[in-house]
Amino acid sequence: MTANSLRKRQRVAQHHISSTATIIQTFPDKTMSESSQKLRRASSSSTTATSTNPNTTTSSFNDPSTADVILRLFMEHSPFDSASPLDSADQSDIQIYLHSHVINRSKYFAALLSDRWQHEKITDRNNNAAEDSRSDDNFNLIHLNLGVLDNPNSITIHLTVFQLLYTNDFATVIDSASTALEILPVALEILFEDCVKSCVKFLEAVPWSEEEEKRVLSLIPFLHEEESKELLARVSLGKDDSCEEMLHGLILEAIHSHPNMAFVKAFVAKLLRDFSLRESARRVLEREFEKSLKIVKESLEEYSSPDFRGDHNETEAIQRLNLHTAMTNGRHLFWLVERMIELRVADSAVKEWSEQAAFTADLQRAFRDDAWRNFVPGLPAVLLRCTCKLANAVATGTIIAARQFQVRMKLVKDWLPVLNVCKDNVSPMLPSHKTLYLELEETFLRIISTLPMSDAQVLLRQCLSFSTRNVEDCPHLVTAFNTWFRRATQPPQLENLD
Repeated sequence: MTANSLRKRQRVAQHHISSTATIIQTFPDKTMSESSQKLRRASSSSTTATSTNPNTTTSSFNDPSTADVILRLFMEHSPFDSASPLDSADQSDIQIYLHSHVINRSKYFAALLSDRWQHEKITDRNNNAAEDSRSDDNFNLIHLNLGVLDNPNSITIHLTVFQLLYTNDFATVIDSASTALEILPVALEILFEDCVKSCVKFLEAVPWSEEEEKRVLSLIPFLHEEESKELLARVSLGKDDSCEEMLHGLILEAIHSHPNMAFVKAFVAKLLRDFSLRESARRVLEREFEKSLKIVKESLEEYSSPDFRGDHNETEAIQRLNLHTAMTNGRHLFWLVERMIELRVADSAVKEWSEQAAFTADLQRAFRDDAWRNFVPGLPAVLLRCTCKLANAVATGTIIAARQFQVRMKLVKDWLPVLNVCKDNVSPMLPSHKTLYLELEETFLRIISTLPMSDAQVLLRQCLSFSTRNVEDCPHLVTAFNTWFRRATQPPQLENLD
């Protein structure tokens, strides 16, 4: 046993000694005081222990005929307890007969029963001393008083542990985590090492409820390092970033590897919603967002600027691979954007999405070409859905876009041309695409209404493509221009600021 381990176990023992009145007395049984005789005695048990004394074969728990120790268990009541003294004595005092050679299995009792303690005469009873009194014709009994916590089960649990001193069959008694957690504190207090090891071994092997886990954690500081190692390994990885590492692994599994991707994505989304450490979730989502966006950008860049030095078939295969890579990671991006908006941690993603002038230029070149339609017809819709989600979060105030970075203006400026190219070149237009385009048009116009008049003037001209054959079919565009002209015709307000 190491010095640190010894100090751990001693801490419990010292706490117990200081909080209980332990009195060792040796005098004939017939001279027991009247108050002691009135104490209830626990019913005799068949639990036995083999004696190390050659003159005795077995010793039974609570057997007055062979015991050499009388232990009084009593509850230490608070001075503010409302229970009457008579009730307290009747309900929480108990006397049991024990054997010194058996209870020596407890290092606490072994110390109390050592020669130094038994024969040392101390006269100050107020300091929990011990004194000897001998009879010429009777066997000397050692009387111990042991106070326990004022808890309804304290007496019962202590009796159970004292019975375990008489046996090695711990498995019969320690049959559940709750039982082990009730017995372990008492075993620690009296330094009953065999019982401590059995409780710890059982707790290592079974599941715990949340409440049981809290109790295990409260007891770990009182265990030896070797005893607590397996228990700690269950509840702690010993790394500060373990939660982020786990979340990152779950996200990767959801969007890349798992065959039941839809179900797993839904489950991981719920975990993220319920996860209390919002900043950790933010960092994990941002990391994967940046990674997926980078792959999409690189794939579209290679598709828009291919290397024609190889033969035609090889070039076409590479182009097809680039488009499929962009499509796959575009879907990942959309799921990540949804999660970030849901958790209100998409401010960095919006800023990143608004700074993609080169990327949106590649998209415009790619979508003006017809080749992509045969391989990934859904690619424009996937990327515009990402744009629509982020832009709508900005327009509704779910994300407060940083004014100093001109996020709102650049978001519309860079992605509005992509929308226009998709409307002009993606055909046939599916009903779902038409709904998406209309939603994105309305969202861009709402964002434009939040910009300075000069910026709005430039961007609104690019929105003329939103017009339709029937003017009545584009009320959102009419409203946007009417709002701008209404503001433009108002008299200057600068003088009113004074």
